[in-house]
Amino acid sequence: MGPNTVTATRLYKGGETHRLTYEKFPHMGLLKTYSANKMVPDSACTATAMFCGVKTNQDTIGVDASVKKNDCEGSLTPEGRLQSLAALALKAGKSAGFVTTMRVTHATPGPIYAHSANRNWECEARLPEGSRCKDIARQLVEDWPGRDLHVIMGGGRQALVSNSTGTPIDPISKDWWTCYRQDGRNLIQTYREDKTNRGMKHSVVSNNQELDELDIENTDYLMGIFSNEHLSYDQLRHKGPEGMPSLSDMVKAAIKVLKKNKKGYFLMVEGGNVDMAHHRGWAKRAVDEAAALDAAVQLAADMTDEEDTLLIVTSDHTHTLNINGYPDRGESIFGMAGTSTVDGVNYTTLSYSNGGPGSFQFYVKEGEEGNKVARKEPSEDDTEAFDYTQVAGIQLVENSHGGGDVTIYARGPYSHLFHNVHEQHYVFHAVSYAARLGTHYSSSSGTTASVSALNLSITTAIAILFAMIKK
Repeated sequence: MGPNTVTATRLYKGGETHRLTYEKFPHMGLLKTYSANKMVPDSACTATAMFCGVKTNQDTIGVDASVKKNDCEGSLTPEGRLQSLAALALKAGKSAGFVTTMRVTHATPGPIYAHSANRNWECEARLPEGSRCKDIARQLVEDWPGRDLHVIMGGGRQALVSNSTGTPIDPISKDWWTCYRQDGRNLIQTYREDKTNRGMKHSVVSNNQELDELDIENTDYLMGIFSNEHLSYDQLRHKGPEGMPSLSDMVKAAIKVLKKNKKGYFLMVEGGNVDMAHHRGWAKRAVDEAAALDAAVQLAADMTDEEDTLLIVTSDHTHTLNINGYPDRGESIFGMAGTSTVDGVNYTTLSYSNGGPGSFQFYVKEGEEGNKVARKEPSEDDTEAFDYTQVAGIQLVENSHGGGDVTIYARGPYSHLFHNVHEQHYVFHAVSYAARLGTHYSSSSGTTASVSALNLSITTAIAILFAMIKK
């Protein structure tokens, strides 16, 4: 959800003069997204930076830069492991949790509770043979702080339950990191047994009806797993009783559960399908997902008080989306920008620098003076369709991330801390200070806080919303 995605979403929702919910926040800045070893990052290292306070190597989760990708032994050393904002919140007596439209074991939520030398080790099937490391799903359910998180909501049943036979996500939105558990474990049942044995009031839900009927008063720990894979794009989502909740639906339930703790809470929320759509070159679908995220931000703002709640909205990285000149004001952001005076072919307002095969809309044109590479005429296609693939200049397997800075918006107590060009891991340190966590925690200070983070994909395309409550 880079700046161009934000601009396109603004135009999509209300036109040039419109402002998104978080664009009305009084403070904003920029985050530099490079990682310890890459100019252009992935979502694992960027999420680790924001939630754990250290820039790390690409594809690693919850470990510092001394741990290289696939270094299982290094990830097991105490000195290489990092503590997340959620862990610090739990230590301070607050509640903590996360909501995502991705698998709950995916790159953005992973650093909240796990330590892994490879983001793809979501279940045991992806671990190297004979590895001493524990997969990310088991860390979520069996280890601290994952087992003590008060809210866990998203997709990814296949990483939690062996040979899961539930209905998979729509085939168009699958990604190549898929991991299917095959070791006979049912970690959702393990979650239930753990909470029962410890006398904790808990609920496990799997669809809209069960989430709607949730008994908040008798639920201190909530697990919601709504899909085998990632959750569906909002435009494709089954909205009936047996279907999947929206990002806003999950945020609403999460805040209701977490705010019961008078000492405050930390909540991370990720709108990860912004990223998934960008990877496939579907700009309209990505923008529509960003609009769904904006609705979730509005709901969170309505459910919390600006006097005692810090809300932060940001991203983990950009994509290579471009907004081309020179369409007239009021024109659709998904329409034509104009006609090239060089080749006489129309071009769309939105395009990508690179993309998958569907984005490479060029062909060999025969002529009297020889053959030449020519662009396909985009006006012959329905560029307003959700599955229209924008043209890209460089052909890759899929659209890559971008390396530009991302915007960060803040409202509420200590929101003035976000006011400049910051390193990405500054987010962790600013929130720790604002919420009196970690080295800033004092049990005698009389200050309690809560933090919530909303990642738009946030996952890898991430939008992140932090809420900090002070009493």
